[in-house]
Amino acid sequence: MFLGIPQGYPFARDPFADKARPPPQPTPDPGADPPRVQVALPMNPGSDLLRLSALKKSFPVPDGGRKLIIDVPDFSIAAGEHVALRGESGSGKTTFLNLISGILAPDSGSILIGGSDMAALVEHRRDRLRGSSIGYIFQTFNLLQGYSCLENVLLGMTFGAGEDRAQALALLGRVGLSHRLDHTPRQLSSGQQQRVALARALAKRPRLVLADEPTGNLDHRNAREALKLVRETCLETGAALLLVSHDPEVLGSFEDVRDFAELNLVLREGAS
Repeated sequence: MFLGIPQGYPFARDPFADKARPPPQPTPDPGADPPRVQVALPMNPGSDLLRLSALKKSFPVPDGGRKLIIDVPDFSIAAGEHVALRGESGSGKTTFLNLISGILAPDSGSILIGGSDMAALVEHRRDRLRGSSIGYIFQTFNLLQGYSCLENVLLGMTFGAGEDRAQALALLGRVGLSHRLDHTPRQLSSGQQQRVALARALAKRPRLVLADEPTGNLDHRNAREALKLVRETCLETGAALLLVSHDPEVLGSFEDVRDFAELNLVLREGAS
């Protein structure tokens, strides 16, 4: 079932729009050993990092009513767990991720992340929880065009524990972009931009990484490499991963694949 997003859908605002450009940094010594990526260990391996209960979200429609898009009774991910969510385009998967990340507020229900209820927070506190605990890999990258690779990653860090140049350099090196630190997104290929987006999402050492069709804009070879980088880097940092996709090859690389059409009662009712 296709669920079109109603007119007026609130797209996420640019989270970096009001941030000042970080000061110039000295060029790293090419002969020096690269810094190591610091590992963020899960709170309690095997315990729920994310738990949703009775989550609902609707949007206004032209006739004055509201259209229900999300109706999820229960959903959970354990600390350090990797989960793929299968769903067709237009099924509400991005709305679901935006609710988990706090970009959108639900109509009702709870979104517990490490014991904090995202759904109960006002906007600026949702921003703070997202900044400290969640890394979001957007399908369209959402890189700041006037900033370099390194600056994009450093700016992402300011929403967490603060800038850590060594960590940013380590992650950009891990994704093979040590030689592109000063390049802006316009000077990069789609595959390279995706790698910058990955480094930015992981730079805050998040406990949870959300990936919205992260291979959707890439060719087959770059898609395979990007998926490998997402999985491996999350394993290295101990982050839980929730990836949404409709690509059978992407879904086939996960042991835990859940069907959004079974999870979201709106889709179940529409199919009956």
